[in-house]
Amino acid sequence: MQPLIDHARGFGHRSTEQSEELVRLAEGQSPQALFITCSDSRVVPALITGARPGELFELRTAGNIVPPYASEHPTSEAATIEYAVEVLGVSDIVVCGHSHCGAVGALVRRDDLDAVPAVRDWLTHATPRPSGAAGDPEVAEGVQAHVLTQLLRLRSYPFIERKLKERQLSLHAWYYEVHKGAVRAHSAETDAFEAL
Repeated sequence: MQPLIDHARGFGHRSTEQSEELVRLAEGQSPQALFITCSDSRVVPALITGARPGELFELRTAGNIVPPYASEHPTSEAATIEYAVEVLGVSDIVVCGHSHCGAVGALVRRDDLDAVPAVRDWLTHATPRPSGAAGDPEVAEGVQAHVLTQLLRLRSYPFIERKLKERQLSLHAWYYEVHKGAVRAHSAETDAFEAL
């Protein structure tokens, strides 16, 4: 923890150029995209995309799960997505899964998660259960299928459906390979995840 504290202490003591950027950021945000990904510490959206502060609006959940839309009992995730689309006006949403995902791996292997009931219950939102080889540490097949399921779930959100019909929004499915640092994007033409 100490290196994190030391960095935080020094963060405000920046060059004039960096200070000007911070002042500009205080005036508001206008992110290019909403980036939905896993909470996994190995997945760093700004590092993967090269985004600067203010360019990505992020939503991180265990297993990059997009829960079902419910207007009566909205989730934090739905509120974040709605804010990004309706208030910030993002024109792109990326759902990015990753190799070696513990959440998807647990689903593929059918792990007993009774010792972590909140995790177990959260992962029920991943339905249908991703397929794949239980012995594959990368869980590539399972993660890729899971990402596409979450993209379909997004399409069921009323405001997403409307923005898609109005051609004001694009959805993207990505798969990040932790062990390679490579990103693959789903191609509708080939129905496969291909290198960017």
